[in-house]
Amino acid sequence: WLRRFLTSKEQFHAFLRAKGEPGGQAGGGGKEEEEEVEKKKEEEEEVGNCQSEPPAKRVRSEDLGQDGESQEDAGAEKEPVERKRARGQNKSRPCMKPNHYEQSRLCPSVTQGCAEKCYFGPRCRFLHDVSEYMAAKPADLGRSCVLFETFGKCIYGVTCRFAQAHLGDGYQNIVNADLAKQWEGKSLVRNNLSKDLQHQLRKRKFSFKKADEYLRGLAKPHRDGRKGGKATGCSAEEQEVSNCTTPQEGLGDSPECPVLPEQGEDPKPDALQSPGPTGGEEASSVKTVGPVTDEDVIKLRSCEKKKLEIQGKLYLAPLTTCGNLPFRRICKRFGADVTCGEMAVCTNLLQGQSSEWALLKRHHTEDIFGVQLEGAFPDTMTKCAELLNQTIEVDFVDINVGCPIDLVYKKGGGCALMTRPNKFEQIVRGMNSVLDVPLTVKIRTGVQEKINVAHKIIPKIREWGASMVTLHGRSREQRYTRGADWDYIAECAKIASPMPLFGNGDILSYEDADRAMQMGVSGIMIARQVPAGALIKPWLFTEIKEQRHWDISSGERFDILKDFTNYGLEHWGSDTQGVEKTRKFLLEWLSFLCRYIPVGLLECLPQKINERPPYYLGRDYLETLMASQNVDDWIKISELLLGPVPTSFTFLPKHKANSYR
Repeated sequence: WLRRFLTSKEQFHAFLRAKGEPGGQAGGGGKEEEEEVEKKKEEEEEVGNCQSEPPAKRVRSEDLGQDGESQEDAGAEKEPVERKRARGQNKSRPCMKPNHYEQSRLCPSVTQGCAEKCYFGPRCRFLHDVSEYMAAKPADLGRSCVLFETFGKCIYGVTCRFAQAHLGDGYQNIVNADLAKQWEGKSLVRNNLSKDLQHQLRKRKFSFKKADEYLRGLAKPHRDGRKGGKATGCSAEEQEVSNCTTPQEGLGDSPECPVLPEQGEDPKPDALQSPGPTGGEEASSVKTVGPVTDEDVIKLRSCEKKKLEIQGKLYLAPLTTCGNLPFRRICKRFGADVTCGEMAVCTNLLQGQSSEWALLKRHHTEDIFGVQLEGAFPDTMTKCAELLNQTIEVDFVDINVGCPIDLVYKKGGGCALMTRPNKFEQIVRGMNSVLDVPLTVKIRTGVQEKINVAHKIIPKIREWGASMVTLHGRSREQRYTRGADWDYIAECAKIASPMPLFGNGDILSYEDADRAMQMGVSGIMIARQVPAGALIKPWLFTEIKEQRHWDISSGERFDILKDFTNYGLEHWGSDTQGVEKTRKFLLEWLSFLCRYIPVGLLECLPQKINERPPYYLGRDYLETLMASQNVDDWIKISELLLGPVPTSFTFLPKHKANSYR
């Protein structure tokens, strides 16, 4: 650290309160008294999961003894207790619903220009009078609408919070015909959940032919009285596809493998049937003579599957909450080669939940894109894989066997699969049998801190049919604390060969990336959760590719936030609900961005990913504001981009480690 930038907590907040004026640093007597009153007020308001400031944030060593004295006596136990309090998630966070933002909402049928065909009929509780709605609508947030400027039309019409940019006489929505024509027929975001598919899933009318076939094979040992659990039902399938030069049994003299008609297409209504064995399905399993055209029997052999060739590329990891589509667009612009959607729970996808399917959406700029699934049982995971194989466009599917959170682990998913090898094998073999794209697996070193088991599991994963493994160099007990074990990752990379293995953990500079690649891994995955390099500095991908430290200015960083805001308004909408959803995800991201230390303020490079920055004054007011750990300052930044927050607005970060004042 360059010492001239370091400051105390009181001077830091006084500087921000004075909005960067030189007098704000002085800290006169009146200022100190005001600071003490404010501090006491914050302590009184602090309830539930709001965390006090971790000791590592304090500059003076004598302050360390003051923190937590009212909670416990001094001693060796103090530090572990403080660290424990800052782990995990803030459960029971305040949830602001749309009706909290708008008491009087306009009916969607009016916005879409078909008020005479209201979806809710006489029971509709929304407003249909535009003049009445406009009288109660909050003031616009700006004079330019990103949707209108980009696409020539804003589909949110009068409900848009930037409506003055495209409203004419009589509240008519203006359309730029020339610009709108350029985007006509183009699909910017793929993998949407159609109403028809959602209805089929909710009524359980979607056909899982391949998955049912595989699951019936797993059930045979139980019916025969043999010990179950092993994935023995797929041994015949393995022999059938093991030799790619040998024609499949039952194909006759046909030299070519027919292409599956449903590949890449939505299931047709006339082909739908209830899950479970039916007469037609039983008939398809009967051996026949001559060419077979039944799609249940003819499958892609392993050599015919699309290959996942991403060796040496930069892989943006799936990031829960923060790894949304607008954020991935930011990382893609800075040089990320491979992107992956947020972790999706397979049971929620099978139920047709819109919120879960939103995690699968893919922007047209994401050229190599995958989705990550979480589940604990072979039936749901295999069916979900077949569902996605038929309905969305992805380049690979990843199984999350690295999630450490209790909610997932206690149900047998995430890291728990590393302790359930039989179920793990059944899941990998089953998903691989129904997918036409490569299957990858994300794991940790193990469950317990000093007991590594990944080197034993990786050869099995390769044998089960996975195309790639990503190894996070920490155990479940470590979660995201302490350093990643790259020596162990290097050992596992040798064991995994010839299967590619990507390493993950503690990448925050191009030196970190270079050292990781020298370990013999096929590539590196950047950012997984807390801490996460891409969340702290999304321009990390540029630094790695250009082999330099980027002393990015506060103005450039603010422009990145502005781009994220515009992408969010495109994705979630420019009405009040969309604006507040964009604000929510912006604030979650700001809870990570504040950890970044500008390169120009460091005496020794690079910044370490697990180090909390002390209080410092930046080279300008905006740089200091972006370094604040206070939620109120994050909200202030969001107001610079999205206007004032609604009345009674509250925000608490998802992760406890980010929620101290």
